[in-house]
Amino acid sequence: MQPIEDYDARTALVVVDVQNDFTDPAGGLAVDDALAILPEVNARVAACREAGGLVVYTQDWHPERTPHFATDGGPWPVHCVRDTWGAALHPDLVVDGPVVQKGVGGEDGYSGFSVRDPVRGDVTRTELGALLDAHGAERVVVVGLAGDVCVAATAEDAAALAYRTVVPLAATRMVELHAGDGDRVIARLQDAGIDVIPSA
Repeated sequence: MQPIEDYDARTALVVVDVQNDFTDPAGGLAVDDALAILPEVNARVAACREAGGLVVYTQDWHPERTPHFATDGGPWPVHCVRDTWGAALHPDLVVDGPVVQKGVGGEDGYSGFSVRDPVRGDVTRTELGALLDAHGAERVVVVGLAGDVCVAATAEDAAALAYRTVVPLAATRMVELHAGDGDRVIARLQDAGIDVIPSA
């Protein structure tokens, strides 16, 4: 277990897409070594809640057909189709807060804060920002899957919204659709002023 960053009542922990299709080796888009993050994520959930912080979960919740999927011209294999085993949050994940579903209408839902129509390009906000505002959050810690896709997009949006943003690498894993994506994303996050905490 890695040392856990400090939490307080003004911190929100955003747990990104810890779903069967991403975590389980049998999943439709399994991320290497993803199961290893579960104790790291759960420890942060406990620390955040004990400190009075907010924990919010995001969940891909796609329709069966969407331009997001390779079967319809997109970049990704079919994954997290709503109401399936693959879309469910992993059973070993401690869920102690609201769940924000994304991609519900077939949109690209990389960031927890917004979704984008893959054809028209229209961007729509999710309820994540409103949940953080209602809690009075000033700092956001982003964990989950995958580090170089949805975790990164969520962290970048949090920083752009002026939250002090932290990404602990012990609690995420990279999918690396292209070799080197993880390192490139870490550099990009750091350039955006995000505190990327390395794994020990």
